Amino acid sequence: MSKHEDIIAHILSLPVGTKISVRSIALELGVSDGTAYRAIKDCDNFGIVTTIPRVGTVRIDKVEKKNIETLTFAEVVNIVDGSILGGKGGIYKALNKFVIGAMKVDAIEKYISPGCLLIVGNREAAQKLALEKQSAVLITGGFGCSEEIKKLANEKDLPIISSSYDTFTIASMINKALSENLIKKEIILVEDIMATKVDYLYFHDKISKWKQLMAETGHERYPVVDEDMKVVGIISPKDMSKAVDDQEYISKIMSKEPTTVTPKTTVAYAAHIMGWEGFDICPVVEGKRLVGVISNQDVIKALQYIARQPQAGETMEDLILKNFQSENRDNKMYFNGSIIPEMLDPIGTASWSSLNMLLTTMAVMTLRQKNIINLLVDSVSTYFMKPVQIDSKIEITSEIIDMGRNFCKVEVTMFNRKRELIAKAIMSSKLLKD
Repeated sequence: MSKHEDIIAHILSLPVGTKISVRSIALELGVSDGTAYRAIKDCDNFGIVTTIPRVGTVRIDKVEKKNIETLTFAEVVNIVDGSILGGKGGIYKALNKFVIGAMKVDAIEKYISPGCLLIVGNREAAQKLALEKQSAVLITGGFGCSEEIKKLANEKDLPIISSSYDTFTIASMINKALSENLIKKEIILVEDIMATKVDYLYFHDKISKWKQLMAETGHERYPVVDEDMKVVGIISPKDMSKAVDDQEYISKIMSKEPTTVTPKTTVAYAAHIMGWEGFDICPVVEGKRLVGVISNQDVIKALQYIARQPQAGETMEDLILKNFQSENRDNKMYFNGSIIPEMLDPIGTASWSSLNMLLTTMAVMTLRQKNIINLLVDSVSTYFMKPVQIDSKIEITSEIIDMGRNFCKVEVTMFNRKRELIAKAIMSSKLLKD
């Protein structure tokens, strides 16, 4: 193994919670500071170490995709600008709920359960009870704790966190963070959906090999690789016209410098480039080497999964749209609603960004009514005519004005109660096909 791999293997062998530094790794393994730094940086990217404010870089368990409805104690430390007094090994455990210890110690017990966080002041008896009941502790007011409590926290692998904020402020900050987490959608990466068993061709294969592979698999488009499995091209039926005969080499007719994605590319970005270029498959590479492939069907399923994720909290879009009713007649969509306080700009009229969001959302909803589910917004041209004030009643009319096999255009018009024109927009979208 290389020195770089040796350092990563060494870090993987360390117990969770071990503090790591560039200097200590360099001295222990006899490598340069630069080599140690690069390896630690890679470990951070892999999710096996992390840097915690006022603590440093520590070894952690690889953090898998977390439940979008939970926070970890490490996130709580950042939220409340806290410091960790003990139990560093448990900072990546999930926070299930938090309890404010504003009652007598014997009354606190029935509220504490494993995985919760007790918010309390400098009350040692309450801190000890929480740790014994498998609960972490957040000490308010900037107070510390005794060595006995720190020792117990280390034994239980439960963090003791200290913050200078008062109890009410801390509870409000954590509650807000939980609410924000509830409205986050899980980010799906290409590595989550890609197929790792890939059919491919070598650049020195002949057309006859390609035709044989098409007959066996039923697919038409394939990545082309060299002897090192590096992607050097893509072969598809549109290249066939260039072929002289079945004995022609694939390298002579393939499309060179193909568009690729990496395992860490988001599915949303992959969908955009595949839709824009009209690809039905896209190679997935790591260091230019072929590691997988994604298809249009994979991307569409992932986007539909994202859209179906339950949202427990309300987004700004939810707040605005729940005030609107829709009606479909004469091949047009009609939306009626009012301007709410959340839409206002600093001078008291509806902000252009919120109005633009309304126009584009109504256009997308119009396409949904036609069972056009999988689409990518290509461009939006908007013209604003008049300002709108709070509580104004508005009507939005949306109509599909052009529909092709791959593109469509929607015209959206916004009026006030007097039927005066407020805004007009035209949205162009790319349609994704299975």
